[in-house]
Amino acid sequence: MKKLQISAIAFALTSVVAGSVMAQTSPAQSWAGASVDVKAGYASFMPKIGNGTVVNNSAFATGLPSPYNIAPAGTTYATTTASASTLNTATAAIEAGYNFALDQDKLLGLGLTYYTGASGGAAGTLNPTSALTGAAFPAVNITYQVKNLWAISLTPGYAIDKDRLVYAKAGYTGVTIGASGSSTSALMPYGGSSVSYQTVNLSGYNLGLGYKQIITGSLYWLAEANYASFTNKTATIGLTNVIAGASSGTMSFGGSGYNFLAGVGYRF
Repeated sequence: MKKLQISAIAFALTSVVAGSVMAQTSPAQSWAGASVDVKAGYASFMPKIGNGTVVNNSAFATGLPSPYNIAPAGTTYATTTASASTLNTATAAIEAGYNFALDQDKLLGLGLTYYTGASGGAAGTLNPTSALTGAAFPAVNITYQVKNLWAISLTPGYAIDKDRLVYAKAGYTGVTIGASGSSTSALMPYGGSSVSYQTVNLSGYNLGLGYKQIITGSLYWLAEANYASFTNKTATIGLTNVIAGASSGTMSFGGSGYNFLAGVGYRF
């Protein structure tokens, strides 16, 4: 009987130790903890600009017969339509994350990503039309860029084994759009406008899928695809018209984008 009790205790202790070792060395535990990624690749941004209105900041002479010869400050003297081409650019990012093991092979993490630098420029056009006469003003040629792109994401993952991980991303993202431009110099005397460099901040949601595989030790390579959609935001930009002077244009800005990234990371 005594031998039986000793054997039972020994078996229980062995099971506890074995379970502990298994838990410490499970696939999910291998990927749990902090990590840092450095990645680069290709990105595309598709802007969306809505119709807008333009008001003058000060009274100006319209050139129309009385009593319409003076437009008081705050007059909506133009409406606008706009278009912009897709921006295709190289991109690079750094991401810090932390994974929690949920069981033997499932994880849930949190990641903070920042995309470094600013993109190159892409073209757009702002087309104002006089709200007083219906005549078209000269188009404003715009160049825009994206910068300060960031995302904070939940990252559910599945550890295939201790060396391979697949994961998804879902979270909140933000970006800054910067733009400037003017009508061609030949048209400026005939109602052309100019826009000094200004920025609009957008926010929205991001989704992604990725794969990581150990190279050696704690160093791994990764591949990732991400998508972001930015909520339309009504914003006011300053512009100068040669007839109306300093003015304010109000319109909506939004857009969406995606990227494909590859890089390396280290799990701690």
